[in-house]
Order: sequence, then C-alpha cells, then structure tokens
Amino acid sequence: MKILVTGGAGFIGSHVVDLMIEAGHDVVVVDNLSTGRQRNLNPKARFYQVDIREPELRYVFEQEKPDVVDHHAAQMNVRRSVTDPLYDADVNIRGSVHLLELCREFHVRKIIYISSGGAVYGEPVYLPCDEEHPVRPLCPYGLTKYAFELYLYIYQQNYGIDYTVFRYPNVYGPRQDPLGEAGVIAIFTGQMLRGQPVTIYGSGEQVRDYVHVHDCALANLLALENGSGRVYNLGSGQGTSVKELFRRLKSITGYAGEPVYAPAKVGETFKIYLNAQRAKEELGWSQTISLDEGLSQTVEYTKKSEMA
Repeated sequence: MKILVTGGAGFIGSHVVDLMIEAGHDVVVVDNLSTGRQRNLNPKARFYQVDIREPELRYVFEQEKPDVVDHHAAQMNVRRSVTDPLYDADVNIRGSVHLLELCREFHVRKIIYISSGGAVYGEPVYLPCDEEHPVRPLCPYGLTKYAFELYLYIYQQNYGIDYTVFRYPNVYGPRQDPLGEAGVIAIFTGQMLRGQPVTIYGSGEQVRDYVHVHDCALANLLALENGSGRVYNLGSGQGTSVKELFRRLKSITGYAGEPVYAPAKVGETFKIYLNAQRAKEELGWSQTISLDEGLSQTVEYTKKSEMA
C-alpha cells in the first residue's frame, strides 16, 4: 500500500513513517520542515519538501497517487493559536482542505487524521473524556482541529473518501524537540539536563494524559484497514499533574533545582485525560509503554541526541 504521511519529518509523523515502512508499505513524506527535521526522515521514504497550503502539493499527488493519506501536518502550538488565530486557521483548515481536495481528485481511498483529545473537549464535564463528551474547545487550535473532523465526514458522505480520526493525548518520547514550544516532558528534560531553570506556568496542578509516541504511531498502523468513519481517543485513562512530572523527571535526571512559577497561559485546559476504550475494543489498541519507562527512555534519548 502506498501511504503519504504529511508532517512525516516531525516528532510523531516520523515514528508513523518508520512503523509503516517496517510493515512493508511504500511511504511518501510531505513536510515543509518548519518544525520537522531532516534527520528524522526514514531513508526508505521518498521526501517532498512542500507546505500543504502550496500549489506544489498537486505535483506530489500526480507523481505518487497514494492509496492512503496519514495527515499529521499542522500548526500545533496552542499558545500561537491564541496569539495568531489567522495563521492557525490558515494551516489547520485551509491547508487541510486543500489536501482533502487533492485526495478527492486523485481518488485516495482513506485519510487518517490527527486531531487533539487535549484541546477539542475544553474543560471536561466528566473524566476521563470519551468520544461522546461535548466538544467545547478553549483555544483556536482545538477549534480548527475539530473543524476538519467535520470536513472529513462531509467528504465521506459526498465523495466516499473513508477516514479515521485519532484524538491524541499529550504525546512524548524520542525526537520531540526540547527547545520547542510544545511538549512539557521534552522541555523539562532539556532544561534539567542543561542545569537551567525550569518554569511551571500556573499552579502545577494542571493534569494531562501522557502517552508514548510509539503507542500513538501504532494506532495509525491499525487504522489502515480498520476504524472506518470513526473517531478514537488515544490515552492512558489517567492524568498526571505538571508537578508530578517535574518530580519524576527530577529523580531520573538528578536535577538539583526547584521549579520557577509563572502565570498560567490563556487558552489551556486545566485538567484532562482520555478514555480510550473504543480504540481498545474496535482496533485492538492499547498502551504498551508505561509513563515511568517512557520518561527514562526519553531522558536517555535526549542525553545522546539533543545535548550536543
């Protein structure tokens, strides 16, 4: 099967590419390298440095004619979506619809789309959130990710393009940029290993659901032939506070300092974790890497690959 992965040089997308190739699929990567890294690219994948908003994306479809599109490319920074909602909408809605139109024109069989379980639900009415929870995002990022879910439904109804949506939790693990804007585990790890101050925004009692990148990538592989027209949460079913993350990472890294506190950021949910029972029952997906194991693995990776 030929699979086009948008954002395939990024943190999560590159892991998806690796698993798809290991499973014997022919993989094409589209990435503008704004946050993705050339070194993340699997040498067995064909790479096009193209933005999903650009007309040049048509050339990729003309050349490759993929069977499935796995859509990870996005503006994923919650804080940037608040300060620059026009850019957020331009990438996550206009860019994604441009991609979808090409999928329609070139008869793509299926789209696997990455939405956000951490952002679309807003402040939860109940926990853990399942897929039936009301969608009430607090930031433009959550709104734009959900909006494209609705586009997928429309295109399935009107043009027969199949889809599966994954609402990701907070994903962490190797290749996440410790100097980037997203990913508290990567940021804390990088700061601790460098002996720098670590800032906690807000009280530190904020709770998130952390799942290792390998487990999220595995769900994409399972969705190639399953999950038609379905939306799935991925998650551990339990939350971990920012203070608890700090404590665990401090122990693993041997960091000597204490956190510096700063005001909470606008648009961020205070507490959320996800019920992934539907993915377990319908896809056979489950979390395989515990948080403690994953944190230790992430620290070791950061030491070897990010500290030069």
